Amino acid sequence: MQEYIYYNKNGLDFPLSEKIQVTTNLDDLEGKSFLISNSNELKSEFIANEIDFYIKNSQDNFSDKISNVLKLYEINGIKFDFAQDISQDLHISNSLMVVYENVEDYNNFVKNLKKDEFELYRVEEKLIKEIKNSIGNFEVIVNSNDKKIVLNTSQIVWFNQKLKKVKKGIFDPSLTSIEEILESLRENIDSFSFRKTITYDKSICQYHERKDEICSKCEEVCPTNAIRKDEENRRLVFSLVDCITCGECISSCPSGALSSAATSRDSLYEISQFYKKTKPLIISSKSNIKDINVALKINVLPLSIIGDIFDEAMFLTYLQVSGSQLIYFSNDISKGTFESIRIINDIYMKKYGKIAVYLVKNIDELEDALEKQEFIENSYYNFNQSDMKKREIFSYRLQNLVGNDDLGVVKTGEHIHYGRVLVNEANCTLCLSCVGACNVDALFANESDFTLRVNPSLCTACGYCEAVCPETDCLTINYDELELNPTWFKESILAKDKLFACVECGVEFATTKAIEKIARMMEPIFAKQSPAKARSLYCCANCKPKVMIMEELSKNAKYTN
Repeated sequence: MQEYIYYNKNGLDFPLSEKIQVTTNLDDLEGKSFLISNSNELKSEFIANEIDFYIKNSQDNFSDKISNVLKLYEINGIKFDFAQDISQDLHISNSLMVVYENVEDYNNFVKNLKKDEFELYRVEEKLIKEIKNSIGNFEVIVNSNDKKIVLNTSQIVWFNQKLKKVKKGIFDPSLTSIEEILESLRENIDSFSFRKTITYDKSICQYHERKDEICSKCEEVCPTNAIRKDEENRRLVFSLVDCITCGECISSCPSGALSSAATSRDSLYEISQFYKKTKPLIISSKSNIKDINVALKINVLPLSIIGDIFDEAMFLTYLQVSGSQLIYFSNDISKGTFESIRIINDIYMKKYGKIAVYLVKNIDELEDALEKQEFIENSYYNFNQSDMKKREIFSYRLQNLVGNDDLGVVKTGEHIHYGRVLVNEANCTLCLSCVGACNVDALFANESDFTLRVNPSLCTACGYCEAVCPETDCLTINYDELELNPTWFKESILAKDKLFACVECGVEFATTKAIEKIARMMEPIFAKQSPAKARSLYCCANCKPKVMIMEELSKNAKYTN
């Protein structure tokens, strides 16, 4: 397989890099396949629509165009190398259910069917109680004579469907024509494939197997059936066949547990290196790049991504690597990306007095942003962030931006949370339940000096540490504030104690506060039972039974004598 191919039947008015094969005739390429191409008329693994977009619209000189076109091929090569969006095939039978409220709608639909082309079910809308699963494997629960019956079908036609979330394989004739629906139904039976769209790291998920539900933002913002909650086991259930690659879940995930399978966080970082001293124009697939006709200013380089997958950490990466303001084009911005842009813009206004990201949704706004976009003096910063978590990346980059300044506070909001953990040291016994609850390493114990510490910049303000803390009036969180000062990025001590030595053997085995708390509760009770039992409260695990046994032996010796 050759790597790069460029096809244009009319040719180009400037040469391309020798690394890119150029052709004006498809007949010359019969039987050949390529890694990256600019056209879907060629057999290739990746089609980079931004290449023709750049060539058509850029005002760069020929020399820069030659260099930048090669960059665009190499950027898509990185996407290919890192991609995990594996194609999957799904069996679709010819079973079809038609759900209707008005029988005339049903009759009007079925008269368009060919004889015996579908195994047909008809169900009145009022009988439906629930629809489970996805295309190819729907379970429709209906109420028949006060009994629940489960009907299995591969696809559904539902007039004026009432589902709150979209499911692929359910077609609504009120939104399109019957002819178009029939064409889709028939095509799906022949061949239905989908791609893995997101990757998931349950180890840093704020929902996975937690005692209390303190985060399910991804399920909340998902417009389809792609992410559901198994509330009994506190686990996320994914139906990626239903995913529409909008990016809502990825941009809203507080810890970075979700990432794009097509363009991962690491691949976005590698791609960012091509934008040093360049003005990035990031175009979400929600906006069709082929429909955008605008004069690109000198030194503007596009980046096409699938969905709104940028969050505050990735925005800051591209801002600092490029040293320039960004333009972000999306027709239907995701909630998380919108809030990330607002937070980043608030930060840049405090630091540089300039907007960081121009959010545009149409050509007029894009043209205006291109006129305003500029490099921001002294904003460049870079380091190797490969394999780092989302919060770590943002912390390192923001710390560099803040430096020794105190820029005040930026408020976060409904979809992106930051906060500071506060501890009433007098009531903390250093049981470390909060440390066990924190899966982003914001809270941790320092064994060398027996302290409980926090790094505020890593905290997702999920609230789980607050929920599991067993002490009264001990741990709280100052929610939805991001402090732009040096202390925000430094470890701070929340509580400190010293180890308690066993009164029998002298081995240190627990914190003093923990022993004192237990003793305050239990010593009045144990003292009434026996002096040894009361003393055992201050003993290590090895000495507790010894103390009790010695007391019993002493008693038995007295009785014997």
